[in-house]
Amino acid sequence: MLTDVGLTVVFFDGVCGLCDRFVSFLLARDADSRLRFAPLQGDLARRELEPLGHDPSQLDSVFVIADWQGPQQRVLTRSHAILHAVSRLGGVWSLAARTGLLVPSAIADPIYGFVARRRYRLFGTFETCPLPRPEWRQRFLE
Repeated sequence: MLTDVGLTVVFFDGVCGLCDRFVSFLLARDADSRLRFAPLQGDLARRELEPLGHDPSQLDSVFVIADWQGPQQRVLTRSHAILHAVSRLGGVWSLAARTGLLVPSAIADPIYGFVARRRYRLFGTFETCPLPRPEWRQRFLE
């Protein structure tokens, strides 16, 4: 299910160049401010993900909490996390995400894993989590 009324929190590897680009992509297109962001290396990731059975030190996956703090709250990982976050952008992006769901997880997640294992080499890393633009800072929970 890709639609819900609550906020979506995207937990990402704060030092990953690819993750930083993905977060910037989402921020630039999230006109309705439906998404919030936090690094996996932070306290919020530990507080929110561990009680739900997920390990935030597992930096090879983006984690999304859909309907954060709402009645339909759930955690999505890997390809489903990416597709859910993109779906929240609305318009053509929602359609693209729904189309992406046609690819079975048994195919999409191994492709995700292949890229995840090589992302530092291909896209670089940061010494620390980069600071977001001033106009985006309120969208970061940590």
